[in-house]
Amino acid sequence: MKKFVGLAGTAAVTVMGLLAAPAGAQTATPQAAAEPASPASTAYPTSAAGDGNTVGGYNQSRWAEDWRKYCDPAKRDDVIDALKCVKLTEDGKSYVTFSGELRTRVNITTNPNLREVEQQRQDIARIVGGADVHLGDHFRVFGELGRAELQGINLGTPAGNLRNQLAVQQLFAEVKGKALGLDVGVRAGRQEFFDGPQLLTVGRDNNTLYFVLDGVRAYARGKDARVDVFDLNYVTYGFKGIGDDKTNPDVRFSGATFGFRLSPKLFGGSKLYLDPFIWRLRNRRAVWGPTTALEERYFLGLHAYGDAGPVNIDWTLNHQLGTFNNRPISAWQAFVAQTYRLGKKADAPRVGFHFDYGSGGGAYERTGELNTTNGLFGNNIYYSYGLFLTPTNLLYAAPNFTFTPIKGVRLATEYGFAWRPDEFDAVYRASGAALAGTQNVRGKKVAEVARLQATWTITPRLSFVGRYEHFKADTVLQRANLKSSDFWAGWLSFRF
Repeated sequence: MKKFVGLAGTAAVTVMGLLAAPAGAQTATPQAAAEPASPASTAYPTSAAGDGNTVGGYNQSRWAEDWRKYCDPAKRDDVIDALKCVKLTEDGKSYVTFSGELRTRVNITTNPNLREVEQQRQDIARIVGGADVHLGDHFRVFGELGRAELQGINLGTPAGNLRNQLAVQQLFAEVKGKALGLDVGVRAGRQEFFDGPQLLTVGRDNNTLYFVLDGVRAYARGKDARVDVFDLNYVTYGFKGIGDDKTNPDVRFSGATFGFRLSPKLFGGSKLYLDPFIWRLRNRRAVWGPTTALEERYFLGLHAYGDAGPVNIDWTLNHQLGTFNNRPISAWQAFVAQTYRLGKKADAPRVGFHFDYGSGGGAYERTGELNTTNGLFGNNIYYSYGLFLTPTNLLYAAPNFTFTPIKGVRLATEYGFAWRPDEFDAVYRASGAALAGTQNVRGKKVAEVARLQATWTITPRLSFVGRYEHFKADTVLQRANLKSSDFWAGWLSFRF
C-alpha cells in the first residue's frame, strides 16, 4: 500500500517545528532520510538537491514527484494511479502526470493581532490541480492552478494567498540532460523555491496558496556536489482570475546555493550534507521602522543537515550585509536544531531541542548601522501558529517531543521561550511587520509558547491534522498592551 504523507505529513507536521527535523520542528522526516524526489539528478541524492522532501512518493512541490512506475498498468492499484502516468507515446518516454489536492480547514484565533477583540474564525478551502507534461527525456512543462476560498468571522483584509478565485500557482518549462558527466538543467517560469534552510526559503503550506516566484533556476549535479543558481522575482497574488497574479518588479531574489555530500563513513555511518549559499535580496520598498526605502541585502551562509545514527541535525549560520536607505546592514542569524531517536524504528519517539537567534537593532533610527535580520519567505509558523513571531530580533529556545501513540497517528509537542536581543527594536511577526508599540517599551522577555499537533493518516491519500497553541504574552508584549492568544486549527486533506 502506498504511504501518504503529503501536506499533512511533510508540510503540516513540518510547520510544527518539533519532529525529527531540522530546526527543531521543520519537517516530520529528516531531509537526508526522505525518499527520492524525481527530478533532474540521479547522481546527487535527490533528498538533498534543494527540491523539497518526498515521502511515500508525495512532495509539497508536485513537480518533484516521480510516478513513472505507474506507466506499467500491472503496478497500479486504482483509477487514480492511472492518472499518474498517462502515456503520450507508445514507448512511454512522453507522458503526463496529473496531481491535485482538496483541503478544507478551520482556524480559530482568540485576541487576533494580540488585541482584546472578538475571536477570528477562518473557514478555508484549497483546491489545486496540476499537470506535469514530460516530452521525452529532456523537456517538460509543469502547470498548476489553485483556488483559495475564505469565509468566517473577523477576517480583516485577507490577502490574495488566502482568498483567490483562480491563480496560476506554478507554470514553468524545464530543459535537462547530461554535460561533462553532470546532470544539468534549467527551469524558467513561475515556480516554488525550497533550496535552503526552511526558516529562510519554503513554500509556506500554512497559506492557502503557496509562496511562488517568477524567473529562472539552473543546476548542475554530480555524485558528491552540486550548484544551483537562480534569478527570481516575488509574485503578488490578486483576488480574481488568473490575469491579476503578477510578478513583483520591486522584490528580486537571486544567488547561488552549493551542496556537498559528506563522507558516509563519518561518525560510524551517516548521511550528512553541507550547503554554503550566497544570495541577494533587492527590495525597492523595504520597510524598517518608519522608513520605506531601497534595500540591497546579501546572505552569506552555511547550512549543515542530515543524520548520524539516531541523531538528526539542522544547523544554519548566516551573515546579512548590504545597505538600506544608504545605511550599512550587518545582521546575523543562527538556527541550531537536533533530535534524538529513541529506538531503531523510523516512527520511534524523538526528543529534541532547537535554539534560534536573529539579531535586531537600528530599525527605528535614521542613521547608523541596521542590525535587524530578514527572514525572507521562510516557515512563517515555525515559532507560532498564530503568526506572532519570526527570526528577526528574536532569541528562541524550545525542547520538543514527537511520538506515535497508535498506528497512523503522530503527536508532536513543543514548549518555547522567546526573548528579543535588542530592547530598542520591535518584536516582529511572521509577515515581517512590527507588533505595534513594542519598539516603545523596554524589556527582554517576549512570550512563552505551548504547541501540540496531531497528524492522523486515515488512508494513503487522506489525512487529518489538528493543532493547538497557547501563546502567553510576557513582559514586552504586556507593556505594549498586547494580550495572550489561543489558536485551534483542524483540516482534512485529500491529495492524489
